[in-house]
Amino acid sequence: MFDKNPDPRDLSMDIAQARPDELGARFDGAGTNFALFSDHAEKVELCLFDEAGEAELARLELPRAEGGIHYGYLPDVGPGQAYGYRVHGPHQPEEGHRFNPDKLLLDPYAMAMRGHLKWDDALYGYPVGGSDLDRDTRDSAPFMPKAVVTDPVFDWEADARPMVPWRDTVIYEAHVKGLTMRHPGVVKADRGTFAALAADPIIEHLQKIGVTTIELLPIHAMVQDRHLVENDLRNYWGYNTLGFFAPNRTYMATEDVSEVRAAVKRFHAAGIEVILDVVYNHTAEGNELGATLSFRGIDNASYYLLSPDNKRHGFDTTGTGNTLNLAHPMVLRMVMDSLRYWVEVVHVDGFRFDLASTLAREPDGFEREGAFFNAIRQDPVLSKVKLIAEPWDVGDRGYQVGGFPWPFREWNDKFRDDVRGFWRRDPALLPGLSERLMGSPVQFNHSNRPATSSINFVAAHDGYTLWDTVSYTEKHNLANGEDNRDGHDNNLSDNMGTEGATQDESILIARAHRVKAMLATLMLSHGVPMLLAGDEMGQTQDGNNNAYCQDNETTWIDWDAARPDLIETVASLSKLRREWRGHTSPFGFWPRPEATDSTWYHPEGREMTDGDWQDGGLFATALRHRQDDTRDLLLLINAGDACRFTLPKGTWQKRLDTACDPVACDEEVGTEIELTAQSVVVLAAAEGKPA
Repeated sequence: MFDKNPDPRDLSMDIAQARPDELGARFDGAGTNFALFSDHAEKVELCLFDEAGEAELARLELPRAEGGIHYGYLPDVGPGQAYGYRVHGPHQPEEGHRFNPDKLLLDPYAMAMRGHLKWDDALYGYPVGGSDLDRDTRDSAPFMPKAVVTDPVFDWEADARPMVPWRDTVIYEAHVKGLTMRHPGVVKADRGTFAALAADPIIEHLQKIGVTTIELLPIHAMVQDRHLVENDLRNYWGYNTLGFFAPNRTYMATEDVSEVRAAVKRFHAAGIEVILDVVYNHTAEGNELGATLSFRGIDNASYYLLSPDNKRHGFDTTGTGNTLNLAHPMVLRMVMDSLRYWVEVVHVDGFRFDLASTLAREPDGFEREGAFFNAIRQDPVLSKVKLIAEPWDVGDRGYQVGGFPWPFREWNDKFRDDVRGFWRRDPALLPGLSERLMGSPVQFNHSNRPATSSINFVAAHDGYTLWDTVSYTEKHNLANGEDNRDGHDNNLSDNMGTEGATQDESILIARAHRVKAMLATLMLSHGVPMLLAGDEMGQTQDGNNNAYCQDNETTWIDWDAARPDLIETVASLSKLRREWRGHTSPFGFWPRPEATDSTWYHPEGREMTDGDWQDGGLFATALRHRQDDTRDLLLLINAGDACRFTLPKGTWQKRLDTACDPVACDEEVGTEIELTAQSVVVLAAAEGKPA
């Protein structure tokens, strides 16, 4: 048992046991090794705090430094010990150096945190309201969370990764708190935490709708933006990372990462993978006028990209004020160590990289063969997990959909835009829809990349929910406090007759038809489908398309208002997708003449011609997939009014019609079929392959 309130008179560094090879605080059973990278520091002091993380008990200089790593070993200090750093060095902002030992700094490798950040002017390295060239001398420790030494032991028992093949993957983008806060079947005290996330009712729902992989919005330790706190708002999404190893305390009952591991273990037992949305492009410290919490005070010139014209300023390609300098080998190492930690210690199954174009920025701009991607692709741990890029940032040439190397998959916003526009009946989008159904080959069918390179979605956390795309023509973001100026204006949405909620049954039916049709398009396209949590049940955010600061019932899933018809439709689509996945499944690979033959048909029953594709008023078509190991499938798509469709020769059986009860659709059809307005119908060859 280790003393969490050591007497500073009894503490001394054991230089003989100190090691620079592992960064962070590493407990070995007898003591803890502390190591921190700072290439430009002159001295690093380790500060130990009491059990509450409030009273500073001791300051000890790390006695050794090599290669920019300052390190020391403390015997008899172990799990539960709270600590922080004070780093001494030049205060030369115009040279990029902002050292200030009056500021307590969080260890970048902290695996747990005690306490929460409390906004105060003392957290800034300069006098707030004055010049950032001056140094503020107030102690920031009373307002800072503290890092905590952790115990690496956890009983994983027989935990096994589901290892779901990409072609079988169905992703569900969710928020730990938002998914669980209003679920009536989840223990009230657990709601909003990892314990609730992995509760039986949540897992059973995911299994019902065919989810194989849950993708969690950021769970890394983060900071609540000061301007939001002062306006009684909260950063809900969490893209404001302070530490890349510790989980966010607000999703936990304790500070122990074992809560996260227990949730992952439960998901794995249910056959569901866990992917983390991670933010390695920037941190919560903002620009040079932001707070000094960790990286800025440890070594600003190493951890951040600085302007080549004036190192006083950051080089911002993220729109957040700073950009992590992944071109620096030790910063790259920190990110790689973090990723491996979450895979090896927490057993997560992959990552979605926020603003991934930033991670590929080299001196000459975006580089698909850059250091970060090459490091991951050769890594024996990380190369084996699921890797997803958000393929854009706000910098020059930042939009790179289709430009990332294998094995990365990419969010495909072209799918979202063309599918929304087509079902809204925008003219001349049938060719665009055909590309999205076939996996966006223009973007992804190159460099031996499979069709699963495209992560297809019609809604994500950033923007309207799917139900809101059929309920609102204009964004309604006044609650964000920015006079409705924030958020996208081009939402490709349509209120279908009334802005917002309505009791008009005809409008509600029309909205449901369009939503089901878009869900069917998503689930039956080449590539990997991603559902936004709640879209399978008609979740609304009341027209807010930028709900990043709405940590309330605007964003929390309303389980009591769930639409069973939508849930059943998604469940039926997932079932159909699972059945239609032979070894030549078009979900995973591009059509090949020897395996998969895809043909497009006009409503008149003939194959589509070049002239048909140029018909801007044509809103109905059919796509036939022939395969060598499963029955033919025929997808009939009608974004227009009700129409009759002449079927290709053969005997067809209806498998699904989004305009009717999906469970009841199992009937043989004749040579023609009546398509309801705004619907998708799936037919299967009744016996063998139709002639």
